[in-house]
Amino acid sequence: MKHIVIGTAGHVDHGKTLLIKTLTGMDTDRLKEEKERGISIELGFAELKLPSGKQAGIVDVPGHERFIKNMLAGVGGIDLVMLVIAADEGVMPQTREHVDIIQLLQVKKGIVVLTKVDLVDEDWLELVTEEVREYLQGTSLRGAPIIPVSSTTKQGIPELLKTIDQFVEDTEERVSIGKLRLPVDRVFSVTGFGTVVTGTLLSGRISLGDTVEITPQGLTSRIRSLQVHGKKVEQARAGQRTAVNLTGVEVEEVHRGNVLVTPGSVDPSHRMDVRLLLLESAAKPLKNRARVRLYLGTDEILGRVRLLDREELGPGEEIYAQLELEEQAVAGKGDRFVIRSYSPMRTIGGGTVIDANAAKHKRYRPEVLEALATKEMGSPEELIAQFLAGKQGLFSDEDIATGIGLALGEVNVSVQKLVEDQQIKRIVSEKKDLFASWQVYEDWGKNIQQLAKQYHLEYPLREGFPKEEMRSRKFSFINSKSFQYLLQSLAAEGYIKLSDKTLAHPSVNEELPEVYQKTVNSLLAIVQQGGFQPPSWQEIIKSNKIKVTEAQEYLQYLLRTEKLVKLADEELFFAAEHYREAKQMIIGYLSQNRELSVAQTRDLLNTSRKYILPLLETLDRERVTRRVGDNRVLV
Repeated sequence: MKHIVIGTAGHVDHGKTLLIKTLTGMDTDRLKEEKERGISIELGFAELKLPSGKQAGIVDVPGHERFIKNMLAGVGGIDLVMLVIAADEGVMPQTREHVDIIQLLQVKKGIVVLTKVDLVDEDWLELVTEEVREYLQGTSLRGAPIIPVSSTTKQGIPELLKTIDQFVEDTEERVSIGKLRLPVDRVFSVTGFGTVVTGTLLSGRISLGDTVEITPQGLTSRIRSLQVHGKKVEQARAGQRTAVNLTGVEVEEVHRGNVLVTPGSVDPSHRMDVRLLLLESAAKPLKNRARVRLYLGTDEILGRVRLLDREELGPGEEIYAQLELEEQAVAGKGDRFVIRSYSPMRTIGGGTVIDANAAKHKRYRPEVLEALATKEMGSPEELIAQFLAGKQGLFSDEDIATGIGLALGEVNVSVQKLVEDQQIKRIVSEKKDLFASWQVYEDWGKNIQQLAKQYHLEYPLREGFPKEEMRSRKFSFINSKSFQYLLQSLAAEGYIKLSDKTLAHPSVNEELPEVYQKTVNSLLAIVQQGGFQPPSWQEIIKSNKIKVTEAQEYLQYLLRTEKLVKLADEELFFAAEHYREAKQMIIGYLSQNRELSVAQTRDLLNTSRKYILPLLETLDRERVTRRVGDNRVLV
C-alpha cells in the first residue's frame, strides 16, 4: 500500500488542528499547554483514512512565529502540503513565512484550504480567494486547488477529502532502497517499553531486531518494536510515519534532530558545501561569516555562512557557499535546508546540500566553484570520478552511491564505463569489488615499488618488505584484507613481487651481492663442518667477528632459504642436509625397532645429549616422532 505524508502549514489560529480533527477524528493538540492556549506548540500526528481506502499520515505543525522551528521539524519529510488560510483573515505573516519554507524545501504538491468560511459572506470569500490565488502566483504552489471549508459545519470537507485522495493517487511512493535514514522529530518514554522515537522514514527500510546507529552521537541500539499509523508492524519503509522502540538507550540520550541510520553509513560533519538562496523578502544582504540558524531534517544547528566568491549575498541571489556548524550535522547530497537569521529570528533563505562532508575551501578560487558545479550538476561518471579523485582509500560501489547520492544501479553502470576508460581502477576482491582513482592507484604502485627498493638496499638479506608493516606505516586507511587485494592487483601489473608475508621490488632476486654471499658461505660452512655437533650460533658469530644485529640478518636469511634448520634449543642449528640425514636415520631405526631412547639416538648419530634432546623435540613438533615416557616412537 502507498504511504504518503501530508503536512499542514499556515498562520496561528487559522484552524489547522481543528481541520485535522474534522478529517481524521483525532485531536493533535496533545499537550496540556496547547489545550489551554488554543495553539499548537509541538508537532501533532494523525492518520487519515481516505474515501478510496488509502491511508495518509498528517503532520500538524505549529503556526505561531515562536514555534517555527517545530514547524520546520515536521515539514521536511512531507509529500503534500495543505496550506491553511482562514477566510476571515486571509494571508498573514506566518502564512508568508510558511510558504517561503515550503518553497525552500521544494514541496511542490499542495492544496490551499480556506477555513472558517462559515464566518464570512460570499463576496468576502471571493475576494480572499482571489487574494490567495494572486499571492501564490510567484510560489511553488501556484495553480494549487483552493478549497473553502468549515470544520464546524463540515462544508467543503467531502470535496477536500476527494481532492486529497486524488493527490495521493498521483503522488509517487518513495522508493525503499539505499541506507536507512530516519530523522527523529519526537522522543518519549513508554512505561514497560522504554525509549520511543518517531519520524518519517526518508530512505531504506527498518525491521524488528535491526541494529541502528543514532547519529551524530554514534550510539547503537536494537529495534524492539515498530509502529506505522499506530499499528504494530515487522518492517517500515521509506515514506512511512514510523514509531521506533529502541533498546539500551535512555530517553535523555536521544533528541529531536538525531537521525537513525544504518550503522557506519554516514559521517557526521561540521562543514557542508551548499547551493544557497537568499530570499527576495530578506530584509538585508547576508554578509560573509554571518551567524545563522540551520534547519536540516528535524535538526536546528547554529553556524556561520562562508561566501566563497563575495563579501555579501543580496536578496534574491543564489550562490555556492559553505556552512560551518557549531555542532555536527547528518545530511546527504540533495537534502534541502532552511536558514533563519540569528536575531531576530526570520526565515531568510535555504538551499540544497551538495557535499555533506566538505573540506574547507579557500575563497575566491574559480576551481573551487567549478568543482562544486560538477558535484551538483555533473553526469554520474563525472561525479564518481570527482568523488574518487585524490581520495586515499578503496571504495565499494555502495560507498560511492552513498557518498554522491546516486542510485546503486546507476553507479554500477557508470563505474564500468570509467574502468574501461581507465579513469578509475577496479580492485577485484572476494566479495565486493573495490575502486580507486586511476591516478591514485598508479601513485600507490610507484610509491610501494620505491619503498620496496629502498628496503632491499637497506636489508639485502631479507626476502622483502613485510606486507602488514607496509600497510600500517603507509596505508593505515585501508583495512588489512582490502590491502591484500590491492597488493595482488599491483603484483599482477608488475609493480611488485609477492610472497606469503612480504612484497619486493620486481628486480629483486635470490642472488646476493658477492660480499654478502661470501659471508653466508663462510657461516654455512662452519655449521656444515660440525655435522651432528655444530657450534652454537653465538660461538659462530664470535669467531667470525660479526655484530649481533648483522648476524641476526644472516641467520634469518639462512633459515628463510632453508639452508639451516633451527632446533628446539634457541642457539642450535643444523645444516639442512645434516638435519634431513638425522631425521632419516631416526625414521629408519624406528621402522625396524619399536622405540628409541635418548642414549640410543646419541649412539646412532655419534653425538652428545646436548644435541640429541633439542633434535628429538624438533622431530616431535614436526609430528615425525612422539614421546612415550623417556623414549620416542613414530607418529
